[in-house]
Amino acid sequence: MPDAVVIGAGPNGLVAANLLVDAGWSVEVLEAQQEPGGAVRSDRGVHPDYVSDLFSAFYPLAAASPVLARLDLAAEGLRWSRAPRVLAHPLRDGRCAVLERRVRDTADGLAEFAAADAGAWQDMYDVWSRVGPDLVQAMFTPFPPVRAGLRLAAKLRAAGGLRLARKLSLPVRRLGEEEFAGEGGRLLLAGNALHADLAPEAAGSGGFGWLMSMLGQSHGFPVPVGGAGALTAALVTRFRRRGGTLRCGERVAAVVVRRGVAVGVETTAGEAVVARRAVLADVSASVLYGGLVGEEHLPGRLLRDLERFQWDFATFKVDWALTGRVPWDAPQASGAGTVHVADGVDGLTRFASQIAMGQVPDEPFALVGQMTTADPCRSPAGTESAWAYTHLPQHITSDAGGDRITGRWDVREQEAMADRVEEQVERLAPGFRALIGARRILAPTTLQAMDENLHNGAINNGTTALHQQAVFRPVPGTGRPETPVERLYLASAATHPGGGVHGAPGANAARAALLRPPALRTLLHRAQRV
Repeated sequence: MPDAVVIGAGPNGLVAANLLVDAGWSVEVLEAQQEPGGAVRSDRGVHPDYVSDLFSAFYPLAAASPVLARLDLAAEGLRWSRAPRVLAHPLRDGRCAVLERRVRDTADGLAEFAAADAGAWQDMYDVWSRVGPDLVQAMFTPFPPVRAGLRLAAKLRAAGGLRLARKLSLPVRRLGEEEFAGEGGRLLLAGNALHADLAPEAAGSGGFGWLMSMLGQSHGFPVPVGGAGALTAALVTRFRRRGGTLRCGERVAAVVVRRGVAVGVETTAGEAVVARRAVLADVSASVLYGGLVGEEHLPGRLLRDLERFQWDFATFKVDWALTGRVPWDAPQASGAGTVHVADGVDGLTRFASQIAMGQVPDEPFALVGQMTTADPCRSPAGTESAWAYTHLPQHITSDAGGDRITGRWDVREQEAMADRVEEQVERLAPGFRALIGARRILAPTTLQAMDENLHNGAINNGTTALHQQAVFRPVPGTGRPETPVERLYLASAATHPGGGVHGAPGANAARAALLRPPALRTLLHRAQRV
């Protein structure tokens, strides 16, 4: 009988499991898929000579995460690699906004759009240098972040206080217009905001675009050497070396609750796994509260609030084995690990507006990953292991293009959408499509089948919009991992601080399970029933 059962071997589940075994607990992790990792996996499924990341690929949040830093995964063999340039956003007229690895180089490049923007970027990074470390610590701390919050408040005051807070609450379009005279800096901010489901006109999108841009400037967009699966392998090796048990191909059917307390789980095979002290669930909120835990154990208000839960955008991804490097018209894009493909900020607004109307975008914003550029061991010399993903509505009402895509995602629709993404890249890199040696299409339904937390391809386990963050995540409450069921904790990105590979939701759940005195744990669970 283990002390804890962890449902799901995604990065958050594995982080939680590692922290619990570090505290001396016996831990058993049950994973429904045949391999661990959740959305952090890689394979050779496109071509045997090419390593492809199935889901996530670049990890600025992991590089900045104090949670992962404390696990010392380098001791388990994890190594990071970075492209010569962090990110590029080429335009049809040949100009290209570039996030370089050195601040001075980024600033010099933005000066080509407007001379004053060199100083504006340097000023923005100087603010990050003062507040960034404490901001990250506060973000990745259980809510409310009292100590980290107090340190951050002092730094914010010195960095402009309310004026900085105002900037970070702005829509990213407005932030870019206030900070930069030219288009380059605006493109970097807005493109990074749309790594999540934040339109250029959405409140708070400026803060997210700023966060991702500054993380890219300070930490780069690193990738694990050998593929995303190397990060998962390090977490699994560490966990097992400390005595933990991981069982794949074991789907949990229910959390067993007695007298309001989680006492274990039952698998679809009928096996009862008893947990002496806690059950931690690295699953979506809708799966936990809409299936694994019976309604009779949950307050009615929670169930009503879940009816208003908002998923983030759906995702459509294409993986390629390219016989040569992408022939970008803008040469700066060739050395970037990540390339944003959109016709300026207006193109991003048009893209997001079509999604808001339920339309499949006719000119989709494509995030392109050049993985061999970032990690040369991903494919043979002179070739490129590459991918692109774009966002789609969760519920498709119409197709803004001419392919009549409905969201059935049969072979015809998958091929048509993949062709549409490739046409976007081809416009900026003539000859790109001639280099495609093999491709793999991952439609929203395919992504969910491979990782059930990716609901219809939603990669952040719920919207990143302000109305579903902090105390509103996943529903209005305390913003903590405790659930209304005692000894049951939500350990996925459905809870604060949300999506991205950084391990904080799992770490927060583990800390909550370890919290002393026990009376405080009980109080925090009861707070979820109000």
